[in-house]
Amino acid sequence: MAVRGIRGAVQVGRNSSGAISEAARDLVTRMVRANRVRAGDVAYVYFTVTGDLTADFPARAVRMLGDGWGHVPLLCSQEIPVPGSMKRLLRVLMVVNTPLGQKQVRHQYVGAAARLRPDLGRRSRP
Repeated sequence: MAVRGIRGAVQVGRNSSGAISEAARDLVTRMVRANRVRAGDVAYVYFTVTGDLTADFPARAVRMLGDGWGHVPLLCSQEIPVPGSMKRLLRVLMVVNTPLGQKQVRHQYVGAAARLRPDLGRRSRP
């Protein structure tokens, strides 16, 4: 087992509690499935959002996933407001204990957010 970081990002459709919650749950679920992660394997999850996403905390939605997610440390913060950067962006860094090697980790960049990391070559569609 090793400690690995799994990255993900998605552009949220609008600044509403429902849209943020749905995007956070969907993205985390994709990350978990793609990397065979269980909540008990997760050291912590760090969410960032751009300054235009203020309607809710992504962590709130993920705590509601059940299966032990209520015990995983979750933290939210705001992205650095770089001029010209993508709007309504939700990013995730999930730190997990896994047998996967660094190159085997499947990061999840969904929809328009896939253009943020084309070098990973694992584009996910909504």
